[in-house]
Amino acid sequence: MSKNSLPPRKKIKNVFEAILEYGHDEDFVPTESDEFTSTDAPAGSEAKIEALRERVLSGMPLWHEEDRQDYSGLTGAVRPRE
Repeated sequence: MSKNSLPPRKKIKNVFEAILEYGHDEDFVPTESDEFTSTDAPAGSEAKIEALRERVLSGMPLWHEEDRQDYSGLTGAVRPRE
């Protein structure tokens, strides 16, 4: 391990393990800034998960009132039945 690298993190499987490992801040109050913008990513998508992850890491609220609420206007791959 080099001088500037961090030791590997323990794989956390759920929120309860994260609380046990790192604790949690009951007094946490998220802050909104110019970076707190809505996302058009649909629920469950990699893009939405990444947006939520970035919000949490930045200390912002998890949900934005203008985030996508439905799947309208989206198209997806259709796999033919065998």
